[in-house]
Amino acid sequence: MPSEKGSRPPSIAVLISGRGSNLQSIIDATRSGQLNATIAVVISNRSEAPGLARARAAGIEAISLNPRDYANRDLYDRAIVELLHARHVSLICLAGFMRLVGSPLLEAFGNRILNIHPSLLPAFPGLDAQRQALEHGARISGATVHLVTSDLDGGPIVLQSAVPVLDDDTVDTLSARILIEEHRIYPEAIRIVLAGGWSIEGRRFVRSTLVEKPTAR
Repeated sequence: MPSEKGSRPPSIAVLISGRGSNLQSIIDATRSGQLNATIAVVISNRSEAPGLARARAAGIEAISLNPRDYANRDLYDRAIVELLHARHVSLICLAGFMRLVGSPLLEAFGNRILNIHPSLLPAFPGLDAQRQALEHGARISGATVHLVTSDLDGGPIVLQSAVPVLDDDTVDTLSARILIEEHRIYPEAIRIVLAGGWSIEGRRFVRSTLVEKPTAR
């Protein structure tokens, strides 16, 4: 997956459903040089998603695909696959994409789809992870970047960052602090995956000891 020296940076796609704040962190990372990649296209299942305007303002192709225009989920996913193959995309990054990824995408991009989730998986998968953490009395929450599989939020974990849950936290305050860590670790996880030198062993994402690892935080 990593590009050869002197070749063009790998192309990634970002799939969104909302405002695209994690999309912005990826855009910023590509512009600063932290991430040696090009965002080839941003795709949303919602035409009104603010993240589409964010992408266009950055000069990135932004496309809205309405699931209702397709007879079933597989046809919708195949349409996304065709768009991505036409743009030679190497890696898909889900950034608040509020749809389950189906088999056409998983088969076409096996171990090449990343997602960011606002909890320390495997704790609190699915929707409202921050609310789940508060309702369960968790003292630590955080953010997780993982490879996407057919198991909801159950793929191999690439990178995590812990965030303490404070006694006076609300869903909004906890979410805001977790989001800071999401913005920090998502570009780093993308860099790690694109760099190669890793393998999947069972449920584990294992990096080669020869690959430089980020400083723990």
